[in-house]
Amino acid sequence: MIKTGLVLSGGGARAIAHLGVLQGMREVGIEPACISGVSAGAIIGALYAADYTPLQIMDMIKEYSSSSLAKMMLLPGGLFSAAGLKKILRSVIDKDSFEALRIPLFVTTTDIISGTSVTFSQGQLFDVVVGSSSVPAMFSPVKHGGYYLVDGGVLNNFPVECLTGHCDRIIGSHVNKLYPLKPKQLGRLKVLERCFHLAIAHTVKRNSSSVDLLIEPQLAKYGMFEMKFARQIFEAGYSSLMANEELLLSWK
Repeated sequence: MIKTGLVLSGGGARAIAHLGVLQGMREVGIEPACISGVSAGAIIGALYAADYTPLQIMDMIKEYSSSSLAKMMLLPGGLFSAAGLKKILRSVIDKDSFEALRIPLFVTTTDIISGTSVTFSQGQLFDVVVGSSSVPAMFSPVKHGGYYLVDGGVLNNFPVECLTGHCDRIIGSHVNKLYPLKPKQLGRLKVLERCFHLAIAHTVKRNSSSVDLLIEPQLAKYGMFEMKFARQIFEAGYSSLMANEELLLSWK
C-alpha cells in the first residue's frame, strides 16, 4: 500500500484550511503515514497525530479563539499565546512525547541563536510545538535543550525534506500563497503579513517542487490574523483537496 506523507505549512488563522484538507483525505480514505508541520501547521499536525479528528480540532479552535488572532496572541491564556498553547496541549494530549503520537510527526523550528532551521521528531513534544509557533517579537524564544526556538516558518515554512525516505507520495498543504495586493489594503497587519510571505516565497517555491500534490486553497479573502472566517477557511481547504479526489483514489 502506498504510504502518503503530509506537509502542513504555517499561516496563522489560514492554517485552519489544513483541517479541511485532512477531512477530505479521511473521506477519500487516505490516512497520512507521517506528518510534517511548522508553526500553526505544527499545532494542527500534533493534535491530529494525537488522534483528534479535524472536526474535533475545529471545536477546540472555536472554544479557545476569538475573532482576532492578533488579539489572541497578546492574551496570556489564549490558544496562540505561548503559555496558553502549552497549557492547552498539556490538557488535550496525554503524553509530552513525540513517540506517544499515533502518527509520526516532524516539527520544524528556528533556532534563533544559530540562525538555523531545526526539525524534531523525538523526545518532548510540547515545547517544540510551542517554539515552532512562537512568532518573533510577539513571543519570547522557547528554550529546549541547547536551542532557543522561534517560529519555524522564519526559515522554512514548507518543510518537505524531512519526509524524504518516510513515505512514497507527499501531499503538501500550503496556505500562504502570494495574492495581488491593492494600496488601500496596506494596514499594519497586512503589511506585516505581506513582508512575511515575501521573505519565505523563494524557499516555499523550491520546496513545493518536491511534493506529488500541492494543495493551495483560495484564501485571498482571509488574513492570517483573523479567526472569524474559520468555517469558510475550513471549507476552502476541503474543496481544494476534493478537487483532486480522482488522483488520490488512483493512489490507493
